[in-house]
Amino acid sequence: MSARLFHYTQKVMFKHCDPAGIVFYPRYFEMMNDVVESFFAECLGLPFERLLVTAGVPTVQTEAQFHAPSRHGDMLDISLGVMRLGRTSASFELRARAGEEARFTARSTLVHVDAAGRPAPWDGPLRERFLPYIGEQDDP
Repeated sequence: MSARLFHYTQKVMFKHCDPAGIVFYPRYFEMMNDVVESFFAECLGLPFERLLVTAGVPTVQTEAQFHAPSRHGDMLDISLGVMRLGRTSASFELRARAGEEARFTARSTLVHVDAAGRPAPWDGPLRERFLPYIGEQDDP
């Protein structure tokens, strides 16, 4: 996976659950986006509210495997590692656990785009901040 992992703690709230009291699976995708957004802010120094003024990072691919249900009140530790950094894209792996039990594994690819929505290279300083988290890097 990656050299360093970013960890995010998510308490499963009532809003995440279906009437059976387990996480409704689309809510996991919202949690995944929260982790990515927090990673950009805390590790890369680029909060989405600043990034989205002149660029964007739309998700172009996501796949997930759900291992066990999460219930209202569970505390999830969601780790994020950067699997690959390309010229204009980044691929992440996210793993959620509650204690020792795996809850989901997901892989997601984002593309850095300019204000017109066209793929744009990661700038030098931002690319440098990715480095401790990268498992694999394409040539710049």
